[in-house]
Amino acid sequence: MKLCRYGPKGSEKPGLVDAAGRLRNLSGVIDDLTVDAISTLAALDPDTLPLVEGTPRYGVPVAGIGKFLAIGLNYADHAREAGLEPPPEPIFFTKAISCLNGPNDDVMIPDGSSKTDWEVELGVVIGKTCRYVPEAEALSHVAGFVLVNDVSERAFQKELGSQWDKGKGCDTFGPVGPWLVTPDEIADCQALDMFLDVNGQRMQTGNTGTMIFPVAECIAYVSRFITLHPGDLLITGTPPGVGEGQKPDQIFLQPGDDMRLGITGLGEQRQRVVAFDLAALA
Repeated sequence: MKLCRYGPKGSEKPGLVDAAGRLRNLSGVIDDLTVDAISTLAALDPDTLPLVEGTPRYGVPVAGIGKFLAIGLNYADHAREAGLEPPPEPIFFTKAISCLNGPNDDVMIPDGSSKTDWEVELGVVIGKTCRYVPEAEALSHVAGFVLVNDVSERAFQKELGSQWDKGKGCDTFGPVGPWLVTPDEIADCQALDMFLDVNGQRMQTGNTGTMIFPVAECIAYVSRFITLHPGDLLITGTPPGVGEGQKPDQIFLQPGDDMRLGITGLGEQRQRVVAFDLAALA
């Protein structure tokens, strides 16, 4: 199933995208799309759901995300373009829940930013509690897969005390969606093509098969240190081609830029980059 939330920010309704790509309203079946609600939808016939007219905004596809965790430097070529060797163990960090954003909502450059960057990533939404989960069982704890843009401010991340969280959790820096895709629709999460364009120019091209640490290993590893609860979101790294790694000159996002990104089976996102406006964040 392709499950989503649509409508104005803060008033999203649960939805389902059927096999023909049509958006259908789930409000008569569930109040909101949470991880707990997903299991109740397995036997649902999409044709019984009312169609949604027009082209409404998509929101973050699952409600109640508790933690937003990320694996860093999980593609060897990306590590090297950052001037680092591939890590011997997974590196992970947190993104603030307050940075969550709809997949096509504007991305705002933070006040004082000079190096706002892009990262297309595969995300997993946890469906069952993971605490010291074995790698062989890790994927059975996944409720679904999502497309994520891990927007990052490199100066905040690396030049202000080298605390990655500073550059990762700014408002609007976590576009997720458009859908949560249940595992039955993803034959192999380590065989998904991914891309990201800026202003129509292809910047990132990759495949999840080139991860240093596969998704199952990432889940198992993080669960040794942090308990993952249903609804938590874990993103798994980005392939090469970020702005920081461009040669001979780095490229960073500017107001008016357009980002488009996608992963096989998980849909696409498109974001307009806008200048800092504190009032717009209220």
